[in-house]
Amino acid sequence: MRCLLAVIFSALLLLVVACGSEPKPDEVAGKAAKLYYDYLVDGKYEMFVDGYYQPDSIPASYREQLVTNAKMFAGQQKDIHGGILRVSVVRVVADTACHVAEAFLSLAYGDSTNEEVVVPMVERDNVWYMK
Repeated sequence: MRCLLAVIFSALLLLVVACGSEPKPDEVAGKAAKLYYDYLVDGKYEMFVDGYYQPDSIPASYREQLVTNAKMFAGQQKDIHGGILRVSVVRVVADTACHVAEAFLSLAYGDSTNEEVVVPMVERDNVWYMK
């Protein structure tokens, strides 16, 4: 799954570069964070979990626990707030020298409330992952 994500982000980066302008690292990090949270909203929990940086492979049982936690979080948000309807990027603060960023996302809930969350990001091999 990580390979698929790497291919998608690489293709996105190549497309932007081919169009004549190099994407700013903070923009790419913000779009990646939004994409991962969109996976969560869409019920694609495995893809959401694959958005986390894992320097080594993890046991299948641990990965399944992470997927279950994502499902539980989404279910909890549905019970409390009517679910997450939309995710948008508010701003991103990137440290390009250290290949890290903080993406500030706004979560719009079904009960018309909003919440801003900070998603720490790390860049490895030209792909941004959640920390």
